[in-house]
Amino acid sequence: HKITVITREDSTSQLPTGVEVKKVNYDDSSSLVEALKGQEVLIITMAVTASKEQQTKLIDAAAAANVPWILPNEFGGDPTELEMQKDTMLGEQKAKYREHIEQLGKSSWIGIICNFWYEFSLAGSSSRYGFDFENRSVTLFDDGNTRINTSTWPQTGRAVAKLLSLKILPVDANDKSASLSDFKNKFVYISSFNISQRDMLDSVLRVTGTTLADWKVSYEPVKERYQSGVEEFRNGNMLGFAKLLYARMFYPDNSGNYEITKGLHNDILGLPKENLDEYTNIAVEMAKSA
Repeated sequence: HKITVITREDSTSQLPTGVEVKKVNYDDSSSLVEALKGQEVLIITMAVTASKEQQTKLIDAAAAANVPWILPNEFGGDPTELEMQKDTMLGEQKAKYREHIEQLGKSSWIGIICNFWYEFSLAGSSSRYGFDFENRSVTLFDDGNTRINTSTWPQTGRAVAKLLSLKILPVDANDKSASLSDFKNKFVYISSFNISQRDMLDSVLRVTGTTLADWKVSYEPVKERYQSGVEEFRNGNMLGFAKLLYARMFYPDNSGNYEITKGLHNDILGLPKENLDEYTNIAVEMAKSA
């Protein structure tokens, strides 16, 4: 693939070599349209704190530039789990972006569903997967046995690359192999691991060479944790948002376990099996440098 990066005019981000960089002004739609001309796919990756209008402006520009495919800023939980999406305060806005793409009628969307990123989430504060590496403590939600899907950064990147390597349409009526058109205005479900917090803890013990006796293990009802996260967020604490977001994924309703409710597209995309301890070790090292 030939990759073009769209970045703000005043951005100082260090970007990889081998990619074309186009500086844009989000307040000047013509600069966005010009940057997107001739592109086959627009992939949008933004923090949840980004302005809502920013993604809309990109979608509008893609339509004006006749970009046929858009991967909107999904990269998270299952959008068809409506109660979870409502509780996490993300689903309604994401649905609006997908609807906007369809209403414009120039592009088709494909949503990448990968749940939380494993190494990023494990390495983060206890507000994510409950682990505090510095103090060797972990908070298990309920009994710690609820399983969810979680994906590594490399697996997510591979999934996007493999998806966009598919032929656009079947060769003929007898061609049953995967094509990009199979996923038009649909979701692609990928995963690295289907695991519980206890599975994560077992991996952490193996990687760090510690025992359970070396760790402080506490328990918290997951629904109480979600509610406390909501209150903290309402009071202006952004860690509360992370807390409610992650807690909601571990509700015992399988909303975070789309592998058993929807199945995965890993095999269709030719994604490899990954080694849990390898990525746990990456998370441990990330936590040290945080």
